[in-house]
Amino acid sequence: MEKKPFVTEAQVQEILPDVPTPFHIYDEKGIRENVRRINKAFSWNKGFKEYFAVKALPNPVILQILREEGCGVDCSSLTELMLSEACGFTGEEIMFSSNQTPVEDMKKAHELGAYINLDDATMVDFLDRVAGIPEAIFCRYNPGGTFQLGESEEGFQVMDKPGDAKYGMTEEQMIDSYKKLMKKGAKKFGIHAFLASNTISDEYYPELAGILFQLAVRVQKATGAHIAYINLSGGVGIPYRPDQKENDIMAIGEGVRKKFEEILVPAGMGDVAIFSEMGRFTTGPYGALVATAIHEKHIYKEYIGLDACAANLMRPAMYGAYHHITVLGKEDAPCDHKYDVVGGLCENNDKFAIDRMLPKIEIGDLVYIHDTGAHGSAMGYNYNGKLRSAEVLLCEDGSHRLIRRAETPRDYFATLDFLPCMKQFFED
Repeated sequence: MEKKPFVTEAQVQEILPDVPTPFHIYDEKGIRENVRRINKAFSWNKGFKEYFAVKALPNPVILQILREEGCGVDCSSLTELMLSEACGFTGEEIMFSSNQTPVEDMKKAHELGAYINLDDATMVDFLDRVAGIPEAIFCRYNPGGTFQLGESEEGFQVMDKPGDAKYGMTEEQMIDSYKKLMKKGAKKFGIHAFLASNTISDEYYPELAGILFQLAVRVQKATGAHIAYINLSGGVGIPYRPDQKENDIMAIGEGVRKKFEEILVPAGMGDVAIFSEMGRFTTGPYGALVATAIHEKHIYKEYIGLDACAANLMRPAMYGAYHHITVLGKEDAPCDHKYDVVGGLCENNDKFAIDRMLPKIEIGDLVYIHDTGAHGSAMGYNYNGKLRSAEVLLCEDGSHRLIRRAETPRDYFATLDFLPCMKQFFED
């Protein structure tokens, strides 16, 4: 798929007086249109709801946009629950999927009336002890073994070996847990599973759906529990590379519908609501990291140094992940220079691109790093004392809006404010 920036050099130049680089920018129009496509693809299921994975892009303005488009939220921590509550989400608009869950997190999820997704059989008694058993409850399934479909070229599918993953229960544990939960007052049950990450294949969701639909039939038969919901979670990927094919969400939705009609309807389970948690697919392509080229270096290789670093976008350093790069204003120039595009961390893996063919880059050029709308800013950190960057919304009318300011040294030192030697940083 051709990679084109959703913002022009001229638009970025208008932003710079208000928000200097580096910053993440998000395309409101693109996000809204994509959510509408997702909802259309699954409109055949009356109970369908997309629960956006907050971990992918935890910004309140983005979450409010998604809520306006009918999304719920998938949370995994106390702070994600607090953020979602502040954005107006409550009750069944929240899915709480956590593991090794602290008491305060579970209490908050229960207080909000969220759907609680239990990761382990031992969590049944834990939930009962710390908060109580709700009428509607989910259990997370792990089929074990190996699941391989829609391999990414980077070869880093996070959970292509469910048997090695720390998440979920065996089928036997789910059956025992449902029986125990029924005795404790639960009336409606859900099944959740996540088997592979960033799949570039229209077959992943239908394949997963088939596995979970068959499981639902077996579990309902074994327990008599009312299976009311099946959550396909995430895993639907995006084409980070220009030579990758974009997933067709309409084909994916139709593939799931066929499995639904083939497996659940004959079993008398045609009322099951389908949920999803497509964080990356929902916002990933509609975000970018904009940085400025501030240095060049000519030794054994040619380097371009940016004012951004892995603290702003961790994926290339952590996974060796590919993110496409466009030099704004030079979209049509020949890519006849080979560069390593790097940041300023004291780590040699702080590289956005290695041996990448790009147009000739001059100091001051604006560099647009594609597909950072999920797991981009969210994975930012402060190693080397680097400060996390701002976030900007490109509004539907073409204007821009600051939706997260850049960190300051005062923010960085905030947890040290009680130390006498640090008082100087907090004097107004």
